[in-house]
Amino acid sequence: MMAQAMLHRASSGYCRVRNPQAMWNKFINLFSNDIGIDLGTANTLVYVKDRGVVLREPSVVAIQEGTKRILAVGDEAKRMLGRTPGNIVAIRPMKSGVIADFDITEAMIRYFIRKVHTRKLVKPRVIMAVPGDITEVEKRAVQESAKHAGAREVFLIEEPMSAAIGVGLPVQEPAGNMIVDIGGGTCEVAVISLAGIVYARSVRVGGDAMDECIVQYMRRVYNLMIGERTAEEIKIRLGSAYPLAEEKTMEVKGRDLVAGLPKTLTVTSEEIREALQEPITAIVDAIRITLEKCPPELSADLVDRGMVLAGGSSLLVGLDRLVAEQTGLPVHRADDALSAVAEGTGVVLNELNLIAKMTSRKV
Repeated sequence: MMAQAMLHRASSGYCRVRNPQAMWNKFINLFSNDIGIDLGTANTLVYVKDRGVVLREPSVVAIQEGTKRILAVGDEAKRMLGRTPGNIVAIRPMKSGVIADFDITEAMIRYFIRKVHTRKLVKPRVIMAVPGDITEVEKRAVQESAKHAGAREVFLIEEPMSAAIGVGLPVQEPAGNMIVDIGGGTCEVAVISLAGIVYARSVRVGGDAMDECIVQYMRRVYNLMIGERTAEEIKIRLGSAYPLAEEKTMEVKGRDLVAGLPKTLTVTSEEIREALQEPITAIVDAIRITLEKCPPELSADLVDRGMVLAGGSSLLVGLDRLVAEQTGLPVHRADDALSAVAEGTGVVLNELNLIAKMTSRKV
């Protein structure tokens, strides 16, 4: 009997160490700086486990024409937009939330990872937030980019789920939670219950589309050509979705398309609100369609809970008021709308049991 017991103990001990790969992974994880990345069309945010959001920079890369040599990334590259000589090009490698230029995106991710990952001996595990409607090919492109950029393992999480977790919605409860994440390239609307997305809708409308509408309005009404940086500044200072108590004005400088000379004129917030009607209507329509498709029990939950707006473009003045008026539901804006998705990746990093439920297959 004693011999059998000893044999049993020996064999069970052998079983425990028979999978050295699992033990090695656990050992490596102790020394790894796990990272969450919100790879946005306009901005990239990086969350480092136990440190919070440590990096927030524009998704812009400056390259040398012909050689494709990287000259600058992030803030430095954005300052070059529209101001570069002929041999330097400042580009945004992400379009509508997906990779438009694989090599440049890989270089950008590598730059961000190296900037925050201090433990050089061990590659980090990375969770990346991606739009809910991207294809398997586009998902694979994101995963491969992160792998080549220096990630040990890559997990993908859908942006609306990450945003909902980041703003503190109780996504694991059997009740309806609605999140509207409006970024630079996409607007993601989702109803979430029991840690899963019940219904989601994604439209390729966001801050970039708003900037483009302002550029086209200035060209059409005033024959004035302005750059995307000027359009963004106009949107931030004058943009609104709902009539203001006191309308604002701003001087705008650009190039007169008729005379070809520099020109300055004054525009009002009413004009900019008119210019933004098309993207704002598309966002409200996406919210209404999602509500129409929502199961009745979850719709009943939303009457009391309402919805939460997140993402940088949700900061447009009066958007929460307009959505509340159009839907009849309570609308709350996230306390830190810009960081919601990145904060969500951080929560998932700290709660490893959530990874299996809420992220795509790792590579």
